[in-house]
Amino acid sequence: MSVKRDIIVGIDAGTSVIKAVAFDLAGNQIAASAVRNKYTMGADGSATQSLGQTWEDCATALRGLTGKIEEFSERVAAVAVTAQGDGTWLIDEAGKPVCDAWLWLDARAAPTVEAIADGPTERARFEATGTGLNTCQQGSQLAHMDRHHPEILDRTATAFHCKDWLFFNLTGVRATDPSEASFTFGDFRNREYSDTVIEALGLSHRRDLLPQIVDGAQQTFPLSAAAAEETGLPEGTPVSLGYVDMVMTALGAGVHTAGTAGAACSTIGSTGVHMRSVDSSDVHLNAEGTGYVICLPIPDRVTQVQTNMAATLNLDWALAMAEDLIAEMGERPSHSDLVARIDNWMAKSQAGRLVYHPYISEAGERGPFVDADARASFIGLNAGHRFPDIVRAVIESLGMAARDCYSAMGEMPTELRLTGGAARSASLRAVLAAALNTPVRVSFREEAGAAGCAMMAAVAIGAYPSMEDCIAEWTTPLLGEAEQPDQSLVETYNTLFETYRQSREALEPVWHRLAAQRDAKA
Repeated sequence: MSVKRDIIVGIDAGTSVIKAVAFDLAGNQIAASAVRNKYTMGADGSATQSLGQTWEDCATALRGLTGKIEEFSERVAAVAVTAQGDGTWLIDEAGKPVCDAWLWLDARAAPTVEAIADGPTERARFEATGTGLNTCQQGSQLAHMDRHHPEILDRTATAFHCKDWLFFNLTGVRATDPSEASFTFGDFRNREYSDTVIEALGLSHRRDLLPQIVDGAQQTFPLSAAAAEETGLPEGTPVSLGYVDMVMTALGAGVHTAGTAGAACSTIGSTGVHMRSVDSSDVHLNAEGTGYVICLPIPDRVTQVQTNMAATLNLDWALAMAEDLIAEMGERPSHSDLVARIDNWMAKSQAGRLVYHPYISEAGERGPFVDADARASFIGLNAGHRFPDIVRAVIESLGMAARDCYSAMGEMPTELRLTGGAARSASLRAVLAAALNTPVRVSFREEAGAAGCAMMAAVAIGAYPSMEDCIAEWTTPLLGEAEQPDQSLVETYNTLFETYRQSREALEPVWHRLAAQRDAKA
């Protein structure tokens, strides 16, 4: 009796961890296997990762599922892959790495970004891609290589993103997906490469480095014999090339569900990622030229995205101060001990009494404005404020930052779907609901990124007639009950937000003077 092929494997290759997650055809998570990833930071602003090691780690993660699921290999119906976004992964004509990958963390392209951003074609590039130019992106990095290290590109046959490299190792096919292709080199309206964008980046003579665009929700490719040997999966298994991890996480967490217009999804982790699902014709392109527009694997549907450089990193900083002070008096408390006290501290403080700007990252801020010199600050402190007031201000700042980002994308969401570690905090959920004046629902999907790309494979192999049908079974049932905003807090946060915006705009010259002082002392 033959074994039923009833498992889809989603691969999510993050910056630090590569996960292989097995789902049944109804979207239930069965098992997961993870391998720590490795990358190297340099004093010159570089952030690099070995292509060969990344593929080996991916294969190891896949093999790790074998011992966790009975008859695993025989039951796999399809594999899908997503990965960290942006960055540059180069291979030669023989398919071998040209150099280590430049990650999204790599800052070496900064002078080239500044030069391109000041050019006459920058607005046209932004209006095609819907995406602000920054050092993370492959277009910026290729432009920088072309100007300063042309010998690297002279040896290159194909420029990949991370997931594209893994897909190549799985199938032997050189391809990228519509999401990264359009927000880096193309037009989100037609999901194709754009001559205007490529020319604005100064890369028209390097266009042959860009691979074909493949939509993994419509087409799969067979697992190669070499990949079958390395992963333990059957040769010929259908493989789907997913979209970039950011939008796969949003899809798996519920950024788009049928019958809920205007829904949005925020991932509140170390960073904050805020996404709206809209028709491509309804995209709001802000005057500042910031954010991303990333295609969804749904016809004519895209996500608008703004990202905060630091979200819960701000809270980690505040708790670390408390930890250090308490440790000087005796035994050091654990981070989890302090986290458990947050609700108590919130109850001891009053809403909207302090303004905190959550720009704690040394890289400044990138959403909804871009300023590498931006820094965190408290406004309104007096002698009566205590630590609970500090904690509340930091948590309220995450609501203010989310509202700032959604304001840059147009109207406020009609409902916010929340994912990330901070989603477990009732206090944070209440702040977000009131700050945006919208209901909040938590997504209980454990591995949303892997689920998102697995959903694409499920549609591509015909397990569901459309992505809408797949969402209805995989995503909607895992959304928690809607938590309504406290209307007494809404009015308070409306006033607080105006103060937050006015003060952060007023602080811009102060940030720059402080940066000049730091540079002078360096």
